[in-house]
Amino acid sequence: MSFPSFWSPVVGALVPYVPGEQPRIPNLVKLNTNENPYPPSPRAIAAIQTAVAQGMELYPDPRAQALREAVAAHHGLDAGRVFAGNGSDEVLAHAFFAFFQQGAPLVMPDVTYSFYKVYCQLYGIAVDAVPLDAGLRVDVDAMVRRASSGSAGVVIANPNAPTGIALPLAGIERLLRACPQRVVLVDEAYVDFGADSAVALINRHPNLLVVHTLSKSRSLAGLRVGVAMGQRHLIDALERVKDSFNSYPLGRLALAGAVAAYGDVEHFERTRQAVMHSREGLALQLEDLGFEVLPSQANFLFVRHPGRDAAQLAAALRERGVLVRHFSRPERIAQHLRISVGTPAQCDALVQALAAVLAQ
Repeated sequence: MSFPSFWSPVVGALVPYVPGEQPRIPNLVKLNTNENPYPPSPRAIAAIQTAVAQGMELYPDPRAQALREAVAAHHGLDAGRVFAGNGSDEVLAHAFFAFFQQGAPLVMPDVTYSFYKVYCQLYGIAVDAVPLDAGLRVDVDAMVRRASSGSAGVVIANPNAPTGIALPLAGIERLLRACPQRVVLVDEAYVDFGADSAVALINRHPNLLVVHTLSKSRSLAGLRVGVAMGQRHLIDALERVKDSFNSYPLGRLALAGAVAAYGDVEHFERTRQAVMHSREGLALQLEDLGFEVLPSQANFLFVRHPGRDAAQLAAALRERGVLVRHFSRPERIAQHLRISVGTPAQCDALVQALAAVLAQ
């Protein structure tokens, strides 16, 4: 039974974000949610185990100061320019609440991380969705025109999801100059796999907020840690929202693991380079199978086969124990598959399964 009369009016109209399948079937090749195929830093695991041994009876640091300092040191920032939250999704949610309820539409690409529109619906923010160009690249000229004409700001994933294509920093700077009185949020969940980070622009642009996650390049999706970086006035706004919602978003285990992960630069470099190497090899193998593969600077590939239906391909792969992501909406990408880059063995299993499906 359901009792919608108990709901607040906005709840019935919400269309929640649908996460990728987290299967309970063993031995599947899981290439559908862009997780890192390699384990996290051994230092992170050791730090978590130490935190467990030290006890869990006390609250964690509400300011996550050690993590903020570790992030700041990695990026050459002051710790006052770093905010930490329970995964980048929470950080994004706080940012939407803090910056984009301006009574004007929020400018974003029409094909991007689908949670952005969910946040807008939740907070009553109008959306100005700017179509990607024919090559599924962000149309910077169109974004600049829309951003400069009374927008609430701009949100952009760079590299974009689910396409994997990245904008150069010159394009980001054009967006920042287009709406100097509004925030431009650059979601860099995948930036460590080959794109240029906009963190380098923070000192020059008071309207820039950059969001990172430890779920991808640092293999800590299970800990739920995200950070935002920007000038102090933006961080202060995020702190106000956080402390009006949950003063302790990050537990002791998450904080310990995240700090240690930032300290293990060697592991970080080795695993991200391995992912990028596998990505390039997988792209060539998929092209040999007849797929059109978009250029990617993320840990996934966005592909289509001109002779096969994408939904049917995804279903056939699942029957063979391989999970990939298919998006039925928007319609212009309904014939594409997003394939996370796995280990060499996982990529080989994918290619073998696709070859068998295409041979039928």
